[in-house]
Amino acid sequence: MNTDLVSYYKDRAKEYEKIYAKPERQKDLKAATRILQEIFTEKQVLEIACGTGFWTEKIAVTANSILATDINQSVIDIARKKDFWDKQVSFEIADIYNFPVQDKFESLFGGFIWSHILLQDLDKFLSTVNSLVSPGATVVFIDNNYVESSNHPITEIDEHGNSFQTRKLEDNTTHLVLKNFPSETFLRNKLKDISDDITFFNLPYYWILCYTTP
Repeated sequence: MNTDLVSYYKDRAKEYEKIYAKPERQKDLKAATRILQEIFTEKQVLEIACGTGFWTEKIAVTANSILATDINQSVIDIARKKDFWDKQVSFEIADIYNFPVQDKFESLFGGFIWSHILLQDLDKFLSTVNSLVSPGATVVFIDNNYVESSNHPITEIDEHGNSFQTRKLEDNTTHLVLKNFPSETFLRNKLKDISDDITFFNLPYYWILCYTTP
């Protein structure tokens, strides 16, 4: 069974967006799109873990510019084919822990990356994220709430409390995928020493966290 997240998303690239076709999630997807478009209106956005560009395309409607990055070429290739209405959207292969761009950004967006960070690595992750943006920047994450009828079941929990799902792709390969489902209380506690300006949106299937860097 594969346990490497990078290779999992590389192999999943062509089928990734099928998750957004689930009927029960359509209302939440529309609500999340409205929230993100409002937050990023006229912003210069650095997007990390952009994947196939599903959210890049949504945010581009209102943002001034987006640099969308991911560690996988396979998902970037799909993202480049989307319609960005001649907005300033560029793509780059990048690992946030070895980020190649020196400029600081006024906002950052991470879609469905928080849940794939080990609990014991979250402080390092947040420190890295905040190092990529300017003081007073807007940082936004969106991720999944756990809904038993709509999510893969949790099949393992490790000694740190990290949860894992066993997933099977269309090529019949099986993958053990790190997928944490933090509560609002957990998220606010994790950020309490980082920002005193935190907004949390809790939808049935998704949560959105927005904070301002000091």
